[in-house]
Amino acid sequence: MKAISSKLNMYIRSIDVVNNNNLEKLTLNIILWSFGALALSYVLLMGNMVLNIVERQGLETRARALTTEVRNLEVTYLSMSNRVDLELSYSMGFEETKPVFATRKSLGFAPASLDKLKVTHNGL
Repeated sequence: MKAISSKLNMYIRSIDVVNNNNLEKLTLNIILWSFGALALSYVLLMGNMVLNIVERQGLETRARALTTEVRNLEVTYLSMSNRVDLELSYSMGFEETKPVFATRKSLGFAPASLDKLKVTHNGL
Protein backbone atom coordinates (compact mmCIF):
# COMPACT_ATOMS: atom_id res chain seq x y z
CA MET A 1 0.00 0.00 0.00
CA LYS A 2 2.87 2.27 0.79
CA ALA A 3 4.36 1.64 -2.63
CA ILE A 4 1.11 2.58 -4.40
CA SER A 5 0.82 5.76 -2.32
CA SER A 6 4.39 6.72 -3.13
CA LYS A 7 3.86 5.97 -6.83
CA LEU A 8 0.65 8.05 -6.89
CA ASN A 9 2.35 10.93 -5.07
CA MET A 10 5.23 10.93 -7.60
CA TYR A 11 2.77 10.81 -10.49
CA ILE A 12 0.78 13.79 -9.16
CA ARG A 13 3.92 15.90 -8.63
CA SER A 14 5.14 15.17 -12.12
CA ILE A 15 1.90 16.32 -13.76
CA ASP A 16 2.09 20.00 -14.77
CA VAL A 17 -1.52 21.20 -14.65
CA VAL A 18 -0.74 24.74 -15.81
CA ASN A 19 2.00 25.18 -18.35
CA ASN A 20 3.66 28.29 -16.91
CA ASN A 21 5.97 28.82 -19.89
CA ASN A 22 3.08 29.38 -22.30
CA LEU A 23 1.09 31.42 -19.78
CA GLU A 24 3.99 33.81 -19.16
CA LYS A 25 4.62 34.25 -22.89
CA LEU A 26 0.93 34.83 -23.51
CA THR A 27 0.72 37.43 -20.72
CA LEU A 28 3.84 39.21 -21.99
CA ASN A 29 2.48 39.24 -25.55
CA ILE A 30 -0.86 40.68 -24.39
CA ILE A 31 0.88 43.41 -22.38
CA LEU A 32 3.23 44.32 -25.26
CA TRP A 33 0.45 44.39 -27.87
CA SER A 34 -1.73 46.50 -25.55
CA PHE A 35 1.15 48.91 -24.99
CA GLY A 36 1.74 49.13 -28.74
CA ALA A 37 -1.96 49.77 -29.43
CA LEU A 38 -2.08 52.49 -26.76
CA ALA A 39 1.09 54.10 -28.10
CA LEU A 40 -0.33 54.09 -31.64
CA SER A 41 -3.62 55.60 -30.40
CA TYR A 42 -1.68 58.27 -28.50
CA VAL A 43 0.37 59.19 -31.57
CA LEU A 44 -2.75 59.38 -33.75
CA LEU A 45 -4.65 61.54 -31.25
CA MET A 46 -1.71 63.90 -30.72
CA GLY A 47 -1.18 64.22 -34.47
CA ASN A 48 -4.87 64.98 -34.95
CA MET A 49 -4.76 67.65 -32.22
CA VAL A 50 -1.67 69.28 -33.74
CA LEU A 51 -3.31 69.38 -37.17
CA ASN A 52 -6.46 70.91 -35.69
CA ILE A 53 -4.42 73.58 -33.89
CA VAL A 54 -2.55 74.48 -37.08
CA GLU A 55 -5.81 74.63 -39.04
CA ARG A 56 -7.45 76.81 -36.37
CA GLN A 57 -4.53 79.25 -36.45
CA GLY A 58 -4.82 79.45 -40.22
CA LEU A 59 -8.56 80.13 -39.93
CA GLU A 60 -7.94 82.82 -37.31
CA THR A 61 -5.44 84.50 -39.64
CA ARG A 62 -7.99 84.35 -42.48
CA ALA A 63 -10.69 85.79 -40.18
CA ARG A 64 -8.42 88.70 -39.23
CA ALA A 65 -7.74 89.39 -42.92
CA LEU A 66 -11.47 89.34 -43.70
CA THR A 67 -12.19 91.63 -40.75
CA THR A 68 -9.62 94.09 -42.05
CA GLU A 69 -11.11 93.91 -45.54
CA VAL A 70 -14.63 94.55 -44.19
CA ARG A 71 -13.35 97.47 -42.13
CA ASN A 72 -11.72 99.00 -45.22
CA LEU A 73 -14.92 98.55 -47.21
CA GLU A 74 -16.93 100.23 -44.45
CA VAL A 75 -14.55 103.20 -44.45
CA THR A 76 -14.84 103.41 -48.24
CA TYR A 77 -18.64 103.29 -48.00
CA LEU A 78 -18.75 106.01 -45.36
CA SER A 79 -16.43 108.28 -47.33
CA MET A 80 -18.53 107.78 -50.46
CA SER A 81 -21.80 108.37 -48.60
CA ASN A 82 -20.45 111.64 -47.14
CA ARG A 83 -19.88 112.94 -50.69
CA VAL A 84 -23.53 112.49 -51.67
CA ASP A 85 -25.36 115.83 -51.77
CA LEU A 86 -27.96 117.64 -53.89
CA GLU A 87 -25.44 118.76 -56.50
CA LEU A 88 -24.27 115.21 -57.09
CA SER A 89 -27.83 113.94 -57.35
CA TYR A 90 -28.73 116.71 -59.84
CA SER A 91 -25.63 115.89 -61.90
CA MET A 92 -26.71 112.24 -61.99
CA GLY A 93 -30.16 113.16 -63.33
CA PHE A 94 -32.28 113.11 -60.20
CA GLU A 95 -34.89 115.82 -59.80
CA GLU A 96 -36.65 117.10 -56.73
CA THR A 97 -40.34 116.31 -56.73
CA LYS A 98 -43.19 118.45 -55.54
CA PRO A 99 -45.06 116.68 -52.76
CA VAL A 100 -48.74 116.02 -53.35
CA PHE A 101 -50.81 115.23 -50.30
CA ALA A 102 -54.17 113.51 -50.29
CA THR A 103 -56.87 115.26 -48.27
CA ARG A 104 -60.45 114.39 -47.50
CA LYS A 105 -63.32 115.74 -45.53
CA SER A 106 -64.14 114.41 -42.11
CA LEU A 107 -66.90 111.86 -41.93
CA GLY A 108 -69.38 113.22 -39.47
CA PHE A 109 -67.52 115.14 -36.83
CA ALA A 110 -69.29 118.43 -36.50
CA PRO A 111 -67.76 121.18 -34.38
CA ALA A 112 -71.25 122.07 -33.13
CA SER A 113 -71.45 118.76 -31.31
CA LEU A 114 -68.61 119.72 -28.97
CA ASP A 115 -71.17 121.06 -26.51
CA LYS A 116 -72.71 117.64 -26.20
CA LEU A 117 -69.43 115.92 -25.35
CA LYS A 118 -68.90 115.26 -21.70
CA VAL A 119 -65.32 114.92 -20.41
CA THR A 120 -64.79 113.25 -17.07
CA HIS A 121 -61.63 113.70 -15.08
CA ASN A 122 -59.85 110.80 -13.57
CA GLY A 123 -58.89 111.23 -9.94
CA LEU A 124 -55.43 109.80 -10.47
